[in-house]
Amino acid sequence: MNFLDGHLFPENQQPLVITAAPYAPSWVPQDFPEDIPVTMEEQIQKAVDCYEAGATVLHLHVRELDGRGSKRLSKFNELIAGVRMAVPDMVIQVGGSISFAPETDGAAAKWLSDDTRHMLAELDPKPDQVTVTVNTSQMNIVEHMEDADFVGTSFQDPAVFGTYKEMTVPAQPGWVEEHIRRLNAAGIQSAFQCYNINSYESVERLMRRGIYKGPLVLNWVAISGGMDMPHIYNFANFVRALPDGAVLTVESSMRNVLPVNMWGISMGLHVRCGIEDNLWNQARTAKFSTVQQVKQLVRISQEFGRPIATGKQAKEMLGIGVFYDTVEESLAANGMAPNRGGNQGFLKKAA
Repeated sequence: MNFLDGHLFPENQQPLVITAAPYAPSWVPQDFPEDIPVTMEEQIQKAVDCYEAGATVLHLHVRELDGRGSKRLSKFNELIAGVRMAVPDMVIQVGGSISFAPETDGAAAKWLSDDTRHMLAELDPKPDQVTVTVNTSQMNIVEHMEDADFVGTSFQDPAVFGTYKEMTVPAQPGWVEEHIRRLNAAGIQSAFQCYNINSYESVERLMRRGIYKGPLVLNWVAISGGMDMPHIYNFANFVRALPDGAVLTVESSMRNVLPVNMWGISMGLHVRCGIEDNLWNQARTAKFSTVQQVKQLVRISQEFGRPIATGKQAKEMLGIGVFYDTVEESLAANGMAPNRGGNQGFLKKAA
């Protein structure tokens, strides 16, 4: 991405797109009973509350009535249908993990089979986006968290803590390519979760080879434990690699969420918040609901002078429903240098 004179001025930036992640599959309802919805009605209302607070993208997981993260696609269909009816302008982004969580007491949290994960392309009604991780990676979500982050939560159970410490994200090349093809065919946008610069580089190669021909929409996931540390040099290196047409949302965890979101707001990028990422206020004196986190970002963005995107604006900026016919068209639309001959290692863009 290129940042020219005036790029810090709000009149030269897009309206801010806020992604809310309120369903928090890694936590159990007892961890934050005031803010973790369980019934279908509560889960739909949570989407409404986040939208009314200023979030225009909903990162969606689903819970069963017993409070566990659901792995049933029928439950995803039910929630998507309810959210579509309640807040039709909200962008629905389904989390591609399908709720990495235990199914029964004492069971280990686990990913579902590759074939089951592919079935996200068959959700009905279809979501706007499904998150796609590229390259298998360690995802030790507790690595940069602090002991005080877990006080009074299920993560004080050594078995739960150990499960999330040892978690990996399976995303081998064959699975990724097939998953993107199925999402493309269903008209669902791939929202790429990039953990570091090599994640993005693999996405770019997928685009240059024509596996994905759509708007480049991605998250920089700075949660450590196999992903980037939320560090300004990691951030700058990642952003510098992106083409000008990319739409980037920044994401971190626990008390790093707000500072990282400040980088995103000030630079004209987009942000994510919610109890899936963070339970606490910055002083860690009280838990902080998803709606409170959204309202905080709205207030701060307005103090920067940057407006909050409407649902219609968010869909337009993200290019929801947009796909390109050719690799050349896709690269040009995303501000990427064209492929040159058969050698992708030597690219040249005319001045």
